Amino acid sequence: MADVTVLGAGAAGLAVAAQLKGRGVSCVVLERGPGVATSWRGRYDRLRLHTVRGLSGLPGMPIPRAYGRWVRRDDLVRYLEAYAERFGLDVRTGTAVEHIKPGDGRWSLQLADGSEHVTGTLIVATGYLHTPEVPQWPGLSSWTGRLIHSAEYRNAQPFQGRDVLVVGPGNSGAEIATDLAEGGAASVSLAIRTPPHIVRRSTAGWPAQLNGLLLGGVLPEPVFNAIAATMARAEVPNLSPYGLERPTEGLKTRLRTQRYVPLQDVGIVRDIVSGRVKPVAAVQGFTESSVLLADGSTTEPDVVVAATGYGTGLREMFDDPSLFDETGVPLVHGGAAARPGLYFMGYDVTLGGMLRQLAIESRRVARAVVPTAQTRRGS
Repeated sequence: MADVTVLGAGAAGLAVAAQLKGRGVSCVVLERGPGVATSWRGRYDRLRLHTVRGLSGLPGMPIPRAYGRWVRRDDLVRYLEAYAERFGLDVRTGTAVEHIKPGDGRWSLQLADGSEHVTGTLIVATGYLHTPEVPQWPGLSSWTGRLIHSAEYRNAQPFQGRDVLVVGPGNSGAEIATDLAEGGAASVSLAIRTPPHIVRRSTAGWPAQLNGLLLGGVLPEPVFNAIAATMARAEVPNLSPYGLERPTEGLKTRLRTQRYVPLQDVGIVRDIVSGRVKPVAAVQGFTESSVLLADGSTTEPDVVVAATGYGTGLREMFDDPSLFDETGVPLVHGGAAARPGLYFMGYDVTLGGMLRQLAIESRRVARAVVPTAQTRRGS
């Protein structure tokens, strides 16, 4: 039986494993993919961090300066590979966990190959971008066009000369729409249900991440909402003539109620104004040849890219539904034990940046786990 097992070899899992090892507690890291950073490897080619390099490194090892201010996907993967090697972490790849159950002071993990892995303490760090989700739109099964989730999108090359509808104006959806417009798609539409909060990634060198860090945790929600709206009006042109209204719900309110982060502009505003990306109403359903939109109109794309988010995949692993909210996010995460010997981390959404938050949580979780692990070993 392992003393401590970490599930997931992404940034969260590697960070907490390194923190534990630094405190004298070794652990096993189980990863379903062929290497560390599986989810990052599968993202689209042009992806960069929207947080600055200096505020995105994991504990004990900064991201190399040579990777630039806005770190590319492939450079982040290289960094995480180097991080696992630097700390000598025991990462066991190709190990998919199908079911987790408690029993007699331990946790039993049923693996896809039919074997069992037993551990005294389990830290689940698989993240909230785990399982791609596509809405079950009416009529989808009859549609004769092509549909992919944004998780399958790599670059625009396969879509040159095609009419593409991207569904979802989050960061992935907007950046994929820009990539398609730049990469030769015949037309690009962006289906929008709720208007996004759009911010500049940086203004005069000042990153949006620092606004979230400095103001997000101290200002009352109504004040933050008002300041964010004022900044948006100053930084982002009015896009309503192009079919994209400004949001009506405050940014911090939306963060609290929907785990929402703003859309960082890396070209989508320019492309909407130029007409290269056309905002349209939300998708309501499909027919054999067309997509039905919420305003009653229809469109006939060759391809639909569903940038419609992810699920955690956790409710299917555990028998105890009381661990999770209705979206599958653990109700207790980021430090305290959800059950004796069970911890979740990497499920918090903040305006200060995901990787920075993971670094904070890795220290918290390690501090909570170490006394129990040492007691179990008789230290």
